Amino acid sequence: MSFMFHPYPFADPKAVNPVIPPVSVRSHLITGPQKIAQSLAREVGKGKRKIGLDAYPGVDTVSFSRILQQSIPDLIVVDARSLALEEEELNQKLLPFLPQDRELDPVLLYGRRFEEGYPGLQSPEKIRNLQNLLQSTDHPVAVCGMGALCPALRDLYDLKIWMDITPRQSTLNFKNGLCGNYGASHALPYSQLMRRNYYVDFETAMNARWDLIRQNALDLYISSEHIESMQMLPYEDLLLLFRTINQSPFRCRPVYLEGVWGGYYMHHLRHLPSGMRNCAWIFDLIPMEVSLAAVLDQTEFEVPFYTFVQVMGEELLGRRAMKAFGGYFPIRFNYDDTWHSNGNMSVQCHPDEAYVVKHHSELGRQDESYYVCVTGQGARTFLGFREEGSCDAFFEEAEHAQETHELIDYEKYIHAVPSIPGTQLMIPAGTVHASGKNQLILEIGSLTVGSYTYKLYDYQRIDPQTGLPRPIHLRMGRAVIHPERTAEYVQSQLVNHGRILRKGEGFCEKVVGEHELLYFSLRNLIFDHEIRDDTQGDFHVLALVDGERVRIESLTDPNRHFDLDMLEIAVVPATFGPYRITNLSVGTVVVHKTLLKQES
Repeated sequence: MSFMFHPYPFADPKAVNPVIPPVSVRSHLITGPQKIAQSLAREVGKGKRKIGLDAYPGVDTVSFSRILQQSIPDLIVVDARSLALEEEELNQKLLPFLPQDRELDPVLLYGRRFEEGYPGLQSPEKIRNLQNLLQSTDHPVAVCGMGALCPALRDLYDLKIWMDITPRQSTLNFKNGLCGNYGASHALPYSQLMRRNYYVDFETAMNARWDLIRQNALDLYISSEHIESMQMLPYEDLLLLFRTINQSPFRCRPVYLEGVWGGYYMHHLRHLPSGMRNCAWIFDLIPMEVSLAAVLDQTEFEVPFYTFVQVMGEELLGRRAMKAFGGYFPIRFNYDDTWHSNGNMSVQCHPDEAYVVKHHSELGRQDESYYVCVTGQGARTFLGFREEGSCDAFFEEAEHAQETHELIDYEKYIHAVPSIPGTQLMIPAGTVHASGKNQLILEIGSLTVGSYTYKLYDYQRIDPQTGLPRPIHLRMGRAVIHPERTAEYVQSQLVNHGRILRKGEGFCEKVVGEHELLYFSLRNLIFDHEIRDDTQGDFHVLALVDGERVRIESLTDPNRHFDLDMLEIAVVPATFGPYRITNLSVGTVVVHKTLLKQES
């Protein structure tokens, strides 16, 4: 996840995938809470009297449970959140995962992933009492909310239902005060509420959903994005729909975020709402934050992308990725937009595996890369230190500036690379870096469940959301920084480190970035009319970085295709096989391709 505290409330209408659904999906899809409640009432009438409705944080289960009571006489509703440990006991248990060390983490942004699941958050006594109720009463019972399908209760239900919501809408619901943390009767300050979500609530719910999927334990699935338009499918039909989507390349629905350094290139290109003051981050394919929207007979059906990842597994990712990353989508993609902005991104670095596993219980190191897509005058990317000794001098000044709030001449210490469209920069963990103003960068990074950007210097800017100085993590950064990565190392190892792989008449494939510390390969497909490729059992991710429009089309079935416009990103599933990309405009086009590095 990526600490998406402030998504802009905009569901991009263009980022959808037209799908011809199987007949059963068409006929079994139910839309609207009243119709869904009536359908569940019919199931109760058939003898399925015990219902468990588990939910991702942010779903309005309380309102839906009231609608259920309107349709099912004598229904007993139990709020599954009432199964939590007593609040004081729960807070004490979570302290090691949400530490209060403001010297290390001044704004309490980071924590440690909670990995005990709902059994670690629930009261054994309350679970036993509910077990007794489910086994003894003749009344219909609906247990609604987070943790309803925990292992201790799962086998007691006649119907098991998962209520899902996209991370974008979930976060907006929390921000707007529509829901709170699991087991909490009082709302925390918003930043602390969301920290707890990322390290506890979201993490627990995501793994609970994954366990239900692995066990094939669900009967029904409800897309609960907005209660007035919620949709329900039998779980077996959800699988059919997902497999249909996975037969072709597809695009995720991005999340857009304003920022103190935000620019305007994507704002203009994608016709973002006029009320959005700028666009700093475009989460085109941050796997745990984006969603997947399919249009079925003019009806939109939207799910979290990670639900799709968890269901499709090897069919989407391929055997190598499944084996190496345990079912997580291992690469993340976003655009950083400083086009015509008033400043750079912060000077920052990311942690290596030893640090991030020890301090955050993460899955691995955080490596990144930048691909320069668009630049204006004077655009530069900062990467590495200028020379030996620059690191110590920089930290000394940055620490002093934290006390005095004065500006420092960071360019004395940080090496700058001229930004030219097509430049590929690799950023192994611990490398100091910053995207400069007046450019659009395609950022590609490694898998981490959280996002660990240790800001080292941020030009004394104020966060527009909080009115406070933006968070600086000098102690964390000092612990992971690599001072030996100076200008010489950057130029020889981290910029445009590539080679021609293949070429023919009117096309070539070029590696533009590979590094021993990065497990993905960064490539350009450059062609006039057409280029052919083959997934060979691995997923590919394609971004049209130069050109107007291309078509990605299966060589075995031309009906399986997807059209990609300028700067859009598509996932090509591992099972797609041989395909071609055709230029639908004029001139030479460039498609940036990312895949796992080939085994040596």
